[in-house]
Amino acid sequence: MNARDDSRGSTVRKGYVRPLDIRHGRIDMGHGAGGRAAAQLIEEIFLAAFDNPWLRQGNDGASFAIPAGHRMVMATDAHVISPLFFPGGDIGCLSVHGTVNDVAMMGARPLYLAASFILEEGFPLAELQRIVQSMAAAAREAGVPVVTGDTKVVEQGKGDGVFISTTGVGVVPHGVDVSGANARAGDVVLLSGTMGDHGVAVLSQRESLEFETTITSDTAALHTLVAAMLDASSAIRVLRDPTRGGLATTLNEIARQSGVGMLLDEAAIPVLPEVDAACELLGLDPLYVANEGKLVAVVPPDAADAVLAAMRAHPHGANAARIGIVSEDPHHFVQMNTRFGGRRVVDWLSGEQLPRIC
Repeated sequence: MNARDDSRGSTVRKGYVRPLDIRHGRIDMGHGAGGRAAAQLIEEIFLAAFDNPWLRQGNDGASFAIPAGHRMVMATDAHVISPLFFPGGDIGCLSVHGTVNDVAMMGARPLYLAASFILEEGFPLAELQRIVQSMAAAAREAGVPVVTGDTKVVEQGKGDGVFISTTGVGVVPHGVDVSGANARAGDVVLLSGTMGDHGVAVLSQRESLEFETTITSDTAALHTLVAAMLDASSAIRVLRDPTRGGLATTLNEIARQSGVGMLLDEAAIPVLPEVDAACELLGLDPLYVANEGKLVAVVPPDAADAVLAAMRAHPHGANAARIGIVSEDPHHFVQMNTRFGGRRVVDWLSGEQLPRIC
């Protein structure tokens, strides 16, 4: 019996393919060529982690039913974070949480995910497996399966290990109308928790910074928090997750989209002391630092107490706070009353405060 090592990195012996050497193996160009090696990579790493009835069908897409009469929501996101692994998470769980949250911020219940991987030649199979398993665990915990996907391989030096693009679909419950254009003067601005955790966690890992306490990313799927909030009041007007550009940029986006202004209370905005200290050391403003497990809600004043109570009763909203109000302002400025009794404009993020943060 003759054995041969084909160009795709698999040992074939009369139809037998040696299992991938996960511990020592690396991605090669054959893994993206669509042949035996590509099929083996999908089966032993991706299907092994994501296994579900849709993927087992082996089609190029997924067919699924949508509840009758519901509006659909679709969101897509690309994840190019550096480093790939950081305190509290990695690019795998982040790619699930980010897209689940984008769907949820439309007031929708996420149903399914699709994932596309761009892999660089030479990337260790062990690290790929770790990322995919983390992603699969996040999808299972969220109850939102990855039902279809794609993998491409680029030459060494033309990527940065792995990039992941995810798309999610969901359905909006009857009576829910959430949009960045819905904020009205007099509405209340609510925030689900502390600002800047994710950005500082990634930066500390990237720059090998050591703080007295470990700062971990807040990456999390927020759709169950959104569902609890909508149960408290379906009158919620706006939901957003303050990711790149942080809270400041997110609120400016809402103000411009709705044609309003906002007035914030700096003392009411929660920031962990260790994050605040790290930002001061690094010359950063936590209002502009990315978050991956927090949301902003704009609600009518008569619904604010009920929604805030629902947020605080949920694990992802335990530190929720009322941080400001929506105002009439033809210039659509976001302003803030400072701790020192003054007032300043909270402008858009200018330039790039933290690169490759999600």
